[in-house]
Amino acid sequence: MSDAAIFAISLGVTVLGLVISWGVYRRRGAGTAVRGAALSLVPLAAALTGVTEFFVDLAFSPVKWVGVALAGLAVVLYMASGAMMSRRAGGGGGNRAAEDGGRKSAGRSGKPKGAVEGPARGGGDPEMAEIEKILRDRGIS
Repeated sequence: MSDAAIFAISLGVTVLGLVISWGVYRRRGAGTAVRGAALSLVPLAAALTGVTEFFVDLAFSPVKWVGVALAGLAVVLYMASGAMMSRRAGGGGGNRAAEDGGRKSAGRSGKPKGAVEGPARGGGDPEMAEIEKILRDRGIS
């Protein structure tokens, strides 16, 4: 497709979008219209920078589709290798982490720090027990 045809189509889409944005401005206000105007300018900007030509060439070129497929395959292989490496690293370090966890928790009691002694009617939630205690102290039940 020639540069003139791409420019003409992009200009037409931009003008149409700006006209629609004007109608949106009258119905919904300036915020929505400015957003519409911004989106309307994208096709013209893409044509002027050459991005549109790249996508047109990409859509009609089997060689470029093979390149896109190879790039996708490279991303999938890279992610798979990362998963394989983390699985390998996790297998060796897992035993050491379990040993450290056993040593650290040997001297601790079972309840968390700052927990209220004996939950009231809250059903075991320490925050609810504190709230209920405060309400009882103030005479609210």
